[in-house]
Amino acid sequence: MIIHEVKQGSPEWHALRANTRNASEAPAMMGVSPYKSRSALVREKATGITEEITPDMQRRFDLGHMTEALARPILEAIIGEDLYPLVATDDEGRLLASSDGTTMTCEIGFEHKLWNAEFAAMVDAGEVPDSHKWQLDQQIAVFGFEKIIFVVSDGTTDNFVYCDYRSTPERIAQLKAGWKQFDEDVRNYQPEVIEAKPILTANPIDNLPALVVEVTGRVTHSNLVEFKAAANAVISSIKTELVTDQDFVDASAAVKYLKDVEDNAKRAKQNALDQTTSIAELHRALDEVAKMAGDVRKALDKKITEEKDRRKEDIVRAGADAMGDYWRALNDRIGGYMPPFESNFGGAVKGLKSLDSMREKVSAELARCKVATSEIADRIEYNIKTLQGEGFDWRFLFPDLASVCAKAKDDFTALLMSRVAQHKEAEAKRLEAEREKIRAEEQAKAKREADALILEAAQAADAKRIADEKASAEQTTAANQTQFEQPAAVADEKPQPVLGARIALPADACLPKIKLGEICTRLGFTVSAEFLASLGFEATTEKNAKLYNEASFPAICRRISDHTLRVGMTTKLAA
Repeated sequence: MIIHEVKQGSPEWHALRANTRNASEAPAMMGVSPYKSRSALVREKATGITEEITPDMQRRFDLGHMTEALARPILEAIIGEDLYPLVATDDEGRLLASSDGTTMTCEIGFEHKLWNAEFAAMVDAGEVPDSHKWQLDQQIAVFGFEKIIFVVSDGTTDNFVYCDYRSTPERIAQLKAGWKQFDEDVRNYQPEVIEAKPILTANPIDNLPALVVEVTGRVTHSNLVEFKAAANAVISSIKTELVTDQDFVDASAAVKYLKDVEDNAKRAKQNALDQTTSIAELHRALDEVAKMAGDVRKALDKKITEEKDRRKEDIVRAGADAMGDYWRALNDRIGGYMPPFESNFGGAVKGLKSLDSMREKVSAELARCKVATSEIADRIEYNIKTLQGEGFDWRFLFPDLASVCAKAKDDFTALLMSRVAQHKEAEAKRLEAEREKIRAEEQAKAKREADALILEAAQAADAKRIADEKASAEQTTAANQTQFEQPAAVADEKPQPVLGARIALPADACLPKIKLGEICTRLGFTVSAEFLASLGFEATTEKNAKLYNEASFPAICRRISDHTLRVGMTTKLAA
């Protein structure tokens, strides 16, 4: 807000108003002012030619200022705060508002209008007239008021009513859009050649000669008085309420009777006219003239109505066509996303008689529609732009863009953020699933390679074991044979066992023995004699002790290891 140190009504104030869009002009700009039309305001701003202030208008202005000054302390006493007249523009210096009074913090505004019984009744009921709401909206837009106290008074407490007015962000946005369209209309204004319109009067019609009718004559003989009295009596006596069958029979007879009376009266009238030929001609001539005039009158009146309706339709159609062109231009600008828009040009001219008033109302309705559609188009354009930028394009998240693009900016932004978050979450899950798949595939590959290596190693170890056992057995056999073939001189030498070989000696052979328990202790876990027998190692028994050749221990360890590897490999392959 920019505060201007100018006094309302001063030349400086008027100069400031000449270059701004004023709150008091907002109703006319929106086409709802009863004092000035929108087209007249456009013309004033485009040409700089303003309405001349008449002495009567100035007196009314002066009275309004005086009552405003008297009403201010009354309201100050009611709200318990001082009020200060203030003039300010918005941050852009474009919209101007002159407040009749503001509190020190600009939380509350004061707007005063001269006493008017109709306005007073509305305000007393808590409603600000529509013709003044846009003025208050602009004051709130400029000053940032929380509310404005709208007062209608004559400067006394006897005639003093007020109510609170609060605006909405939607109305403020509509107001600014209205001024935007207004400025465009001012830029595009084409001066009209305004001709002084003469006061229209009907062209004279050749006057007919004065109608003069003089009749002399009298009735020489008549029983009309007696006949009328008798007829009244008889007709009055006829029963018209039908209940019984007799009533219906009597009524049928009465109908015939009354028809005879009617025909006799007409014949008597015609006989009287025929006896006065001049009077009969007079009646016929007057009837012909009246019929001729009536026929022409009816035809002309019908044509007037039809022509006015046609011109009314032309005015309404011109407004609708102009709005259609404007809508299509907006639709092309934003890529075809404009929603359908309903106008009410027909309703705008309802009840109007003059063509000029129709044109003015259609023009105001056209401006209103342009403002509303421009606001929608700007909002759609903004929303679509938020989908693109800085290397990203979220349009693919909006297959329903046509149905949601006209949402309020905050609502659309919230929807965009929600869909982007959902997309990122789904994308993260997808990437994690792909990474998990790759990890699983790599683990499976590593497992297969490890299993192959283990199998290869096991096979090599098994082959080596078999070869070692075979070589060890051969060595043991050869050693045993050598032992038995040696001379007695060396019989006391101790035999040298070969590790890992199955020793096929008699049970009483002189080789070192190892118990089953000692084998378990060395291994660090328990094995049974049955298990060792399954590996090819048979025990000898001495006093319930299982004994094995010491030389077989390395081979026992190798076979247990091979067995464990085979069992482990079999389990992995099965899995």
